[in-house]
Amino acid sequence: MRIALLHIAPETGNIQHNRQLIERGIAAAAAAGAQWAVTPELCVPGYLFLKTLGTGWIQPQPDQWMTGFCDTVKQHGITVFLSHPELDPASGRMYNTVFVINPDGQIIGRHRKIKTLGGAEAWSTPGWKISPFDCDGIKTGVLICADAYRNDVAEVLAAKGAQVLISSVSWGPGHCGPDGEWEARSAQTGLPVIVCNRTGIESNEMDYRQAESVVAQNGQRLLQATSPRSVTLTFDWDIPTMTPQSKNFTKTYL
Repeated sequence: MRIALLHIAPETGNIQHNRQLIERGIAAAAAAGAQWAVTPELCVPGYLFLKTLGTGWIQPQPDQWMTGFCDTVKQHGITVFLSHPELDPASGRMYNTVFVINPDGQIIGRHRKIKTLGGAEAWSTPGWKISPFDCDGIKTGVLICADAYRNDVAEVLAAKGAQVLISSVSWGPGHCGPDGEWEARSAQTGLPVIVCNRTGIESNEMDYRQAESVVAQNGQRLLQATSPRSVTLTFDWDIPTMTPQSKNFTKTYL
């Protein structure tokens, strides 16, 4: 199986531009022969969208764009892990969510971020359901950024039969940057961890140009890459052994 990571540079608050960028990334992933494609955390509004956009634009999902995007996914015939905020109409609460869309264009699951942060994420209510999804016959656990900070969420996914962990993140280097969390989760759970990070600069406040997308297994980084601009990173994955066959990512710039 071939997996694509959309290591892209969303523009803060520019939803139309970012959605088009995601669509281009999915098309590039499919053209490269990928069966799975993963997006970074909050790639639709940008991580720091709250200051410029507020939350009035966040809708129950699937909305009109999501419905059209699911049709696009069906046309490409791949599985997509899409980060997109959502509103729960029953409670009025908003969630930082990754939607799992199968090759038939159906939303087969959603993971709402458990370990939400303050500040830029103050709009988001913590999720509570932790369960893997059946993606092309593979039990797949989803983490969103800080969900991987400690082992509690990953441990539950492993206990429920997950075979691989997919992590959608916006986690740049620096004082609070990644410090071995993905490697530790892979060592503690015994599961490979596939991390889709992002690039670009957010509102002159956060610099992701050295942020790394990573594949970790048994406590070690097996693949890692950065990019100063939007790129699709693809690699080959051996399903029986749950190990990467590629020695490096193949890069397709968007």
